[in-house]
Amino acid sequence: MASLKFGKDSLSLPGKLALGALFMVMVAAAYFVFLYGEVEGNISAQEQLRQVKTGELDAANDALAAYNKDLTELERRKQLARQQQKILPDESETPSFLSKLQTAATVSGIKLVSWEPQDEAGEAFYARVPMLLKIQGKFHQIAKFFHGVGQIDRIINMENIAIKADPNDLRARAQSVEASSNPQGDEAVNVEVQCLATAFRALKQTDDGGKKRRRGGKR
Repeated sequence: MASLKFGKDSLSLPGKLALGALFMVMVAAAYFVFLYGEVEGNISAQEQLRQVKTGELDAANDALAAYNKDLTELERRKQLARQQQKILPDESETPSFLSKLQTAATVSGIKLVSWEPQDEAGEAFYARVPMLLKIQGKFHQIAKFFHGVGQIDRIINMENIAIKADPNDLRARAQSVEASSNPQGDEAVNVEVQCLATAFRALKQTDDGGKKRRRGGKR
């Protein structure tokens, strides 16, 4: 009985070539599968990482834009608070209040005879800061003083105005009117005015119901 033998020696040359080609194809396929799969995995991982970093960059840009917007808004509010502080401070600031009145008096040419801070009067959200004034000057100078007070950046009301003219000036004016030698009329009359200049301040949470009192001096 004849035995069958298998081996490379039993293959013909074309068979050997075909077997070698098949082996090379199998090796190339295995190499391609493993290598390509690894490269593909790396590419996919890098793409995912890129998307994550892109998202983080977009979030960072959005956060930066929001920060800049908040910074601008904060600066606007600080400026508004500074302006509000001038108009309605949260302290009486009596020396500053008096200084503004003295400046208006100097510009208008009147004499600030006396001033006397009064008790504060608390309201719901603010307190009145009154100061009793006595001033002297020509009638038109007094009017200029009131106008100047109205131009001060802090809110100041002029209340309880009492005007008293100098009797000597009234007699002189009457005589000049009769002689038609004084075309200025009332502007030449010296008057003494007593009034209440009232500023305001915002109440703070530390204030005792807006009933905090302060006293000043008199000159």
